[in-house]
Amino acid sequence: MSKHRLAVPGLLMAGLLTLAGCTGQPLSTREKGTLGGAGLGAGAGAIIGAAIGSPAAGAAIGGALGGITGFAVGNEMQNQEIANQQTQTQLQQQQQQLEQQRREIEQLQQMQETAPPSSQATE
Repeated sequence: MSKHRLAVPGLLMAGLLTLAGCTGQPLSTREKGTLGGAGLGAGAGAIIGAAIGSPAAGAAIGGALGGITGFAVGNEMQNQEIANQQTQTQLQQQQQQLEQQRREIEQLQQMQETAPPSSQATE
Protein backbone atom coordinates (compact mmCIF):
# COMPACT_ATOMS: atom_id res chain seq x y z
CA MET A 1 0.00 0.00 0.00
CA SER A 2 2.91 2.33 0.69
CA LYS A 3 4.16 1.89 -2.88
CA HIS A 4 0.71 2.85 -4.15
CA ARG A 5 0.81 6.10 -2.16
CA LEU A 6 4.15 7.01 -3.69
CA ALA A 7 3.06 6.08 -7.20
CA VAL A 8 -0.04 8.30 -7.31
CA PRO A 9 1.76 11.66 -6.95
CA GLY A 10 4.41 10.52 -9.39
CA LEU A 11 1.80 9.54 -11.96
CA LEU A 12 -0.04 12.83 -11.46
CA MET A 13 3.16 14.79 -12.03
CA ALA A 14 3.99 12.73 -15.12
CA GLY A 15 0.48 13.40 -16.41
CA LEU A 16 0.88 17.14 -15.86
CA LEU A 17 4.20 17.20 -17.67
CA THR A 18 2.77 15.17 -20.55
CA LEU A 19 -0.25 17.44 -20.81
CA ALA A 20 1.95 20.54 -20.78
CA GLY A 21 4.12 19.02 -23.49
CA CYS A 22 1.11 18.39 -25.74
CA THR A 23 0.05 22.02 -26.03
CA GLY A 24 2.10 22.37 -29.21
CA GLN A 25 3.86 25.52 -28.06
CA PRO A 26 7.08 25.67 -26.11
CA LEU A 27 6.76 26.33 -22.41
CA SER A 28 7.46 29.83 -21.23
CA THR A 29 10.11 30.44 -18.61
CA ARG A 30 7.34 31.02 -16.07
CA GLU A 31 5.70 27.67 -16.92
CA LYS A 32 9.01 25.84 -16.79
CA GLY A 33 9.71 27.31 -13.36
CA THR A 34 6.26 26.39 -12.07
CA LEU A 35 6.43 22.80 -13.32
CA GLY A 36 10.01 22.33 -12.16
CA GLY A 37 9.26 23.75 -8.73
CA ALA A 38 6.12 21.64 -8.39
CA GLY A 39 8.00 18.50 -9.42
CA LEU A 40 10.88 19.10 -7.04
CA GLY A 41 8.52 20.10 -4.25
CA ALA A 42 6.34 17.03 -4.75
CA GLY A 43 9.37 14.75 -4.74
CA ALA A 44 10.83 16.33 -1.62
CA GLY A 45 7.42 16.40 0.03
CA ALA A 46 6.86 12.72 -0.72
CA ILE A 47 10.23 11.80 0.80
CA ILE A 48 9.61 13.89 3.90
CA GLY A 49 6.00 12.68 4.10
CA ALA A 50 7.14 9.04 3.83
CA ALA A 51 9.39 9.58 6.83
CA ILE A 52 6.40 10.60 8.93
CA GLY A 53 3.96 8.11 7.38
CA SER A 54 2.05 10.33 4.95
CA PRO A 55 3.85 10.53 1.59
CA ALA A 56 0.76 11.60 -0.38
CA ALA A 57 0.07 14.57 1.88
CA GLY A 58 3.76 15.48 1.85
CA ALA A 59 3.82 15.31 -1.94
CA ALA A 60 0.70 17.47 -2.22
CA ILE A 61 1.97 20.11 0.19
CA GLY A 62 5.49 20.03 -1.27
CA GLY A 63 4.14 20.21 -4.81
CA ALA A 64 1.97 23.20 -4.00
CA LEU A 65 4.76 25.08 -2.22
CA GLY A 66 7.26 24.14 -4.90
CA GLY A 67 4.86 25.25 -7.63
CA ILE A 68 4.33 28.63 -5.98
CA THR A 69 8.05 29.13 -5.50
CA GLY A 70 8.80 27.92 -9.03
CA PHE A 71 6.19 30.32 -10.42
CA ALA A 72 7.74 33.25 -8.55
CA VAL A 73 11.25 32.43 -9.76
CA GLY A 74 10.11 31.65 -13.31
CA ASN A 75 8.04 34.83 -13.44
CA GLU A 76 11.01 36.96 -12.37
CA MET A 77 13.24 35.26 -14.94
CA GLN A 78 10.65 35.78 -17.69
CA ASN A 79 10.23 39.45 -16.77
CA GLN A 80 14.01 39.85 -16.96
CA GLU A 81 14.07 38.17 -20.38
CA ILE A 82 11.38 40.56 -21.64
CA ALA A 83 13.28 43.56 -20.29
CA ASN A 84 16.46 42.31 -22.00
CA GLN A 85 14.61 41.87 -25.29
CA GLN A 86 13.21 45.41 -25.07
CA THR A 87 16.68 46.80 -24.35
CA GLN A 88 18.11 44.86 -27.30
CA THR A 89 15.36 46.21 -29.59
CA GLN A 90 16.06 49.77 -28.46
CA LEU A 91 19.79 49.30 -29.06
CA GLN A 92 19.13 48.02 -32.57
CA GLN A 93 16.85 50.97 -33.34
CA GLN A 94 19.45 53.43 -32.08
CA GLN A 95 22.14 51.70 -34.14
CA GLN A 96 19.97 52.06 -37.25
CA GLN A 97 19.38 55.74 -36.50
CA LEU A 98 23.10 56.33 -36.05
CA GLU A 99 23.84 54.59 -39.33
CA GLN A 100 21.23 56.71 -41.13
CA GLN A 101 22.66 59.89 -39.64
CA ARG A 102 26.19 58.86 -40.65
CA ARG A 103 25.04 58.37 -44.26
CA GLU A 104 23.32 61.76 -44.25
CA ILE A 105 26.47 63.46 -42.94
CA GLU A 106 28.54 61.78 -45.64
CA GLN A 107 26.10 62.97 -48.31
CA LEU A 108 26.24 66.54 -46.99
CA GLN A 109 30.05 66.43 -46.99
CA GLN A 110 30.10 65.19 -50.57
CA MET A 111 27.69 67.93 -51.61
CA GLN A 112 29.94 70.56 -50.03
CA GLU A 113 33.03 69.16 -51.72
CA THR A 114 31.44 69.11 -55.17
CA ALA A 115 29.56 72.41 -54.93
CA PRO A 116 31.16 75.32 -56.82
CA PRO A 117 32.68 77.98 -54.64
CA SER A 118 30.23 80.71 -53.89
CA SER A 119 30.93 84.09 -55.45
CA GLN A 120 31.87 86.66 -52.93
CA ALA A 121 31.07 90.33 -53.37
CA THR A 122 34.08 92.55 -53.66
CA GLU A 123 34.14 95.91 -52.03
